[in-house]
Amino acid sequence: MIKRVLIANRGEIARRIARTCRRLGVEYVAVHSDADHRSAHLEGAVERVRIGPAAAAESYLDVTALVDAALRTGCDAVHPGYGFLSEHPGFAAAVAAAGLVWVGPDAEMITAMGDKSTARALMAAAGVPVLPGSETATESAEAILADAERIGYPVMLKPVAGGGGKGMRVVRAAAELPDAVAEAVRLGRGSFGDGRLLVERYVERPRHLEVQVFGDRHGNVVHLFERECSLQRRHQKVVEEAPAANLPDAVRAELLEAAVRGARSLGYVNAGTFEFIVDPADRCYFLEVNTRLQVEHPVTEEITGVDLVEWQLRVADGQPLPLAQDEITATGHAVEVRVYAEDPAEGFRPAPGRAAAVRWPAGVRVEAAFDDTATGHGTGAAGFDAGFDTGLDAGFDSFEPEYGGSAFTGGAEVPAFYDPMVAKLIAHAPDRPAALRRLADAVRGTALLGLTTNLGFLAELLRAPAVVAGRMDTHLVDALVATPAEGSTTPAERAEAAAACAAAMQLPPLDGAPASPWQGTVGPSDRRRLDPVAPFGRVELRHGRRTLGVGLTARRGASVEVQVEGRPFTVAATAVPGSPGLFRGTVDGLAWTGLRTAAGWELGIDGHRVALADRSVAGAGAAAADNAVKTPMPGTVVGLLCEVGDRVEEGAALVVVEAMKMENRILAPFTGVVTAITCAVRDLVATEQVLVELAPADDDA
Repeated sequence: MIKRVLIANRGEIARRIARTCRRLGVEYVAVHSDADHRSAHLEGAVERVRIGPAAAAESYLDVTALVDAALRTGCDAVHPGYGFLSEHPGFAAAVAAAGLVWVGPDAEMITAMGDKSTARALMAAAGVPVLPGSETATESAEAILADAERIGYPVMLKPVAGGGGKGMRVVRAAAELPDAVAEAVRLGRGSFGDGRLLVERYVERPRHLEVQVFGDRHGNVVHLFERECSLQRRHQKVVEEAPAANLPDAVRAELLEAAVRGARSLGYVNAGTFEFIVDPADRCYFLEVNTRLQVEHPVTEEITGVDLVEWQLRVADGQPLPLAQDEITATGHAVEVRVYAEDPAEGFRPAPGRAAAVRWPAGVRVEAAFDDTATGHGTGAAGFDAGFDTGLDAGFDSFEPEYGGSAFTGGAEVPAFYDPMVAKLIAHAPDRPAALRRLADAVRGTALLGLTTNLGFLAELLRAPAVVAGRMDTHLVDALVATPAEGSTTPAERAEAAAACAAAMQLPPLDGAPASPWQGTVGPSDRRRLDPVAPFGRVELRHGRRTLGVGLTARRGASVEVQVEGRPFTVAATAVPGSPGLFRGTVDGLAWTGLRTAAGWELGIDGHRVALADRSVAGAGAAAADNAVKTPMPGTVVGLLCEVGDRVEEGAALVVVEAMKMENRILAPFTGVVTAITCAVRDLVATEQVLVELAPADDDA
């Protein structure tokens, strides 16, 4: 068996691989950039190796540094995880050339499947159904036009070397084709170093299904059933489940057989994912092969009870597959959501930062970029250890084990240099409705205070009628984003609910009750008489530029009645033992978690983050703060779009900050005049750093 593995990755996937290594008694070496020198994915490693600066291109994408780290630390194998260099044939070849074992398909297979044109031709030759499309990839607009005319519109332009939907363009008429081709070629050259395009028939509203396959060096090939990955946003998966919902048995059998036939024709070795689209008439077409472990692999593990990382290590070691096809069974249903540090209200803009407090839910599997101290998680089929994998800053204090979940307080950093995914939550249950309910409850019960995340968006997505009914396609999420569900809470409503919770956190104890959660100095000294208007007094809180008046009106057992701007709320709260200033409870039936901060309150309500400032803290400095335009994330300034003295309209872009591989425009909060610019292009900036100062325009003063 492999004795020592270099894990050439970071975050939750590094922790996931490490967990299996620990269980098998395999030593592992962890690598890190300067940004990750305190990351939890380093814990438990026999050695830790710095591989470069924070930028991925100078660390996690440095083939020479990674291979050298493996050799210097006595490793006999390298596991690439997913992302970064996991599908880079040059890395796989360099590992093999150094006499090390590559945990995955070899460089030749990665090369063949990484070229969409080659992969398509190989699958067609193996009898796997492919979409009508071009026979060869090209940059020639004339050849692409001829292919499009033969195939029939609409068509999809696909960069031959692309991935994750990047660069794909839908063309519905010949007149649109020249501009679309020019743009796709330019993007392919810039992003992948290859501008060649494929043309395929475009399928309206398809489902995206994939099959997990495994092959070994003894000629064995098996499938581990299919996954539904149709819930995507801009071609990036958001929710995955296994098995696929509402899939006819005949279509499932065709899909699984096609994947195994394709893998066998290739002589495929190790883990692979054969991806397909399924049209509204349930016809299946090959899409691509991913030659690595998938982000969504836990849902397959949950229904099969198979540890896919263990299988990867055993196959890489030359062993046969642990199970034959007839020994692999599926039990129940599993659903996974991806939690990102991003702001749905701002077009899902990446939102790196520092988590002030984190609480993970009980009863589900959690794989996250945080310290590995969780308890009470469920198990999947066949008793698979559902575990908890994390990979962000250590330095948390575990609390509240009796509550059934896990929470931490401390500084957890989400760096701006890498992908913004910070966690995956996976629920397993006997059937799909139960798994969806369990996952929805888990999402609503998760709190990441201090970070803006997509948790609230996920909570709403999981209760969307089409999702609950299993009527999904790859356009559903974007449609729901464009048209929010009826009954969804607005930012103003969430701010008011948060204000009610913050007021409850201030309420003084009842007659000196020592275990009472209420703290603070609000209200008269005689707390036994209840004035029907606001016997506990009134406070003012700030949410952005808005001031909220809050009245504490009544107390009934462990709950209080609160009015915010005349709207009533019922709030229940409990102080978290051992964590001063941290509370949890419900507000009108919604779960919330709140933390008292120096400036006010940080709250999570039904997955949404709300920050409030104490009016007394904001006080005289409020106006000055309102005039300061700050960056919501750390990153690098790549563009200044204004000058001192410019008049700018509300919503105008002032500065461009690059974070998490995306450019983010920092906008003017109101119409005004630029009075100062406190940053320069190429500056590294921190969260909440002031970039520009504005004065209200004369007509708005």
